[in-house]
Amino acid sequence: MTSILERRARLLGPQMTTFYKDPVHVVRGQGVWLWDADGRQYLDCYNNVPHVGHCHPKVVAAIAHQAGQLNTHTRYVHEGIVEYGEALTAKFTHGLGSLLMTCSGSEANDVALRMAQAMTGKTGLICTDNTYHGNTAAVSQLNSSKVPIGGYQDHVRQVAAPDNMQPVGGTNEGQAAAFAAGVRKAITELQDNGHGVSALIICPYFANEGFPTLDAGFLDEAITAVRAAGGIIIADEVQPGFGRIGSHWWGHDRLGFAPDIVTLGKPMANGHPVAAVVTRPDVLACFQDAFKYFNTFGGNPVSAAAAHATLRVIEDEGLVDNARDVGTYAVNLLRDLATQYDVVADVRGAGLFFGVELWRDGEPATKLCADMIEEMRQRGVLIHSVGRHDNTLKVRPPCVFSRANVDQLVNVMDEAFQACI
Repeated sequence: MTSILERRARLLGPQMTTFYKDPVHVVRGQGVWLWDADGRQYLDCYNNVPHVGHCHPKVVAAIAHQAGQLNTHTRYVHEGIVEYGEALTAKFTHGLGSLLMTCSGSEANDVALRMAQAMTGKTGLICTDNTYHGNTAAVSQLNSSKVPIGGYQDHVRQVAAPDNMQPVGGTNEGQAAAFAAGVRKAITELQDNGHGVSALIICPYFANEGFPTLDAGFLDEAITAVRAAGGIIIADEVQPGFGRIGSHWWGHDRLGFAPDIVTLGKPMANGHPVAAVVTRPDVLACFQDAFKYFNTFGGNPVSAAAAHATLRVIEDEGLVDNARDVGTYAVNLLRDLATQYDVVADVRGAGLFFGVELWRDGEPATKLCADMIEEMRQRGVLIHSVGRHDNTLKVRPPCVFSRANVDQLVNVMDEAFQACI
């Protein structure tokens, strides 16, 4: 392991991210399982990229079959992107019937920002203060983890993100109104400095913010304010999309609002680099009039085949229903476990995206959370953390996760608590 870590650091940079103090050197995956170079098996409770399970045979077969026939860019006519696009957009309402395919969520969000500029003629952007939407120069202006070189540009305003333990405005009951007040303040500032408002971009599950418990309608007042200012709404569905939350295919439907643009990524093709922007035909036409855009690899035949196979597996194997059933079972077991440990401040989630927030002595228990993650890794269960203080154990497994897998997760978490507290 030392040799490959040294080579990796030399080639990819010493700060290239690796999970865990003792990084896992994975060599094989199947379903919800990963194996390392020493043959040790791990329960993958974190990886949302293999949405239908690591190395699903139908997705593997679709990639191999199409790669053996043809792969080229989308300036040639090919049925794959059209057939997939029709199947995907059939999962949307609100007139979202057109799409543009890219290779990553970062690219998708970058395009979405330009679509908003084209539609509104404005450049001002509103996001939350604890978010992540990608890595391009434009999109990195929205991220909260590192301040861009030179500081945030004047066309971006961040508003306080909702939170279960430290709600905006001081109470959970008043949080929606307080969030909307923050949005209205951002609108005023953007109008006063001449940028105006092009878009509010939001993850409808507030995934990186710590996935707080929010009722349908939470965003209504904020969205009304944005639309009144001439802006549009971008829903970043990279994490909650494709049925992960169990109750709905898309997070925006769970919160009950109609976005103008939806961005997709990570789970879209089960690990193949595929992402997309889904929008109304008028928005796409306006973007194409305003910008010359072409993506060499976005929507290529192999990517389209991988994505279409993933979509079929979600449907054929009933994975949205599975996410709802197994996720509910998991949250209930974790709430039972929480009664044994005072450090558990909250258990929450939807579908197969849930977690446990830790506090100790009135403060976010960031170190305990980190210790728990390392302890569970040593016991063969892979999870990670999320939230403003990185004090929430984040569980977001492949959507083929079962009740038996939940039992193992909860048992190991119990053992880890006993070891770490």
